[in-house]
Amino acid sequence: MKCIIYISLLISFGSFGQGFHSGLNSTPKQRFLTNDINQSIGGVGRIFEELPSDKVLDPTIKTHTSIKPEIRIVPELSRSNRDYLQLNGIVDWNYLKSTTTDYKQGQYKLGVGGEFEMYKKGKWFFRLAAVQGLAETDSLYNPKTYFHLKTGSMNHYTDIRSRISYTPNHIFNFQAGLDHNFIGEGSRSMFLDDYGKPYPFAMIRARFWRLEYSILYQFMREGERKDWESKFISSHHISFNAAKWLNFGIFETVVFQPKDTLLHRGFDAEYLNPLVFYRPQEYSIGSSDNVLIGFEMSVKWKQHTAYAQFILDEFFLAEIKARSGWWANKFAGQIGVKGRFQKGKHQFFYRVESNFSRPFTYSHISDDLNYGNQGTPLAHVYGSNFAELLGELKWENKKWGANFFTNYSFHGSNKDGFNYGADIYAPYINRPFELGHFIGNGIQRNFFRAQLTVNYSILRKRPLKLFIQNLLVHDVQNDQTNYTVVIGLRSMLWNDYRNY
Repeated sequence: MKCIIYISLLISFGSFGQGFHSGLNSTPKQRFLTNDINQSIGGVGRIFEELPSDKVLDPTIKTHTSIKPEIRIVPELSRSNRDYLQLNGIVDWNYLKSTTTDYKQGQYKLGVGGEFEMYKKGKWFFRLAAVQGLAETDSLYNPKTYFHLKTGSMNHYTDIRSRISYTPNHIFNFQAGLDHNFIGEGSRSMFLDDYGKPYPFAMIRARFWRLEYSILYQFMREGERKDWESKFISSHHISFNAAKWLNFGIFETVVFQPKDTLLHRGFDAEYLNPLVFYRPQEYSIGSSDNVLIGFEMSVKWKQHTAYAQFILDEFFLAEIKARSGWWANKFAGQIGVKGRFQKGKHQFFYRVESNFSRPFTYSHISDDLNYGNQGTPLAHVYGSNFAELLGELKWENKKWGANFFTNYSFHGSNKDGFNYGADIYAPYINRPFELGHFIGNGIQRNFFRAQLTVNYSILRKRPLKLFIQNLLVHDVQNDQTNYTVVIGLRSMLWNDYRNY
């Protein structure tokens, strides 16, 4: 184990590059640039949490911030056709101790790897990152990887993230890879979040006039190792700037399985059409696929943004008006505000956000048709049948930073062998009744969480941070409190959420 730690440190402090090179591009989730260094690298940014020091781009009528990671075209590279090439080391080391752990010693996660980035001829971009490691942790801190092998309490994992991008002109961009994508302005997303496991995907994005139109094809799987069941998802997103400070978005997605009891469909050619509406198409082919439609809005004012999302799975207007709690009135929503301010040399970021999801939202008759991937929801981490209020405050001063996150959540869970709509992987046919389903149905649970993370940036040009994280979770109904402390050294190249 000592050998792994030494190798991790050695690799993480070393990097090799050539061509037009000015450091690592750690673009955060909400399409802000961490510093001016990142503007000298082209291609596709990263999905990462916002920081107080992020440089907010002045909104224009052509600026779209809903889909992350962002597409970045650097004029200096595009005009000169100069190439960029860099190899960086990655380290992911965590030691944690919890008041409820059964281990006499603390738990740990140790990973070491590398990242290769290339930007070529002002149009092509390629990124490949891989971390090989082992972990002995509780479920909350388990590695979220596409490849893993569990032997007893030990996880042997290989975390791979890749993305290739081609930008032929100022309108179109084509991407493919094994990674996350994110839609929204919030800490969470009710459309597509990035807290779960990565997945293979292909994407087409087009910007013209005041519009950005995106088509995303995702290739998911469910089940256990050596017994995977494939499923596919096709999504559309339209972003429209009514003004440089006002944005509206429409989201549509369909989940379908490549084969059923009647035939082997593969990836339905009808859903490859980038201009089709999924609900009429679903009816035309006589399928029972899972279609969801969402709407979003954001309002920007100086360093502040107010935002909202609403997603509709199924509904019957008469039952909504009657407030009957019909089980198939399935929808979820979000509203929030975020911003930045500065006091002397101290920079701050704040956010207040509320999320909710009615019972059975995102679920279906089987896990081959629900809105999830490898056992986890693709939207909000809590799935459905919940309400949440969260807040966060971040601080930065030179190399030091701190993040305080807190939330209060209200859940309903299954009881007496019936599905009350909390677990999106439980078939909705096993429900106890048709009417009277409201948020909190079943076994009611309330949780309070508070998380404080303090970090120190060891390397200025690469996001290698030493951190200590404190997580306190209080179960109100059972009057139980769990405290977990994590000490680690990590290359902050993608999100690793544990705030739920």
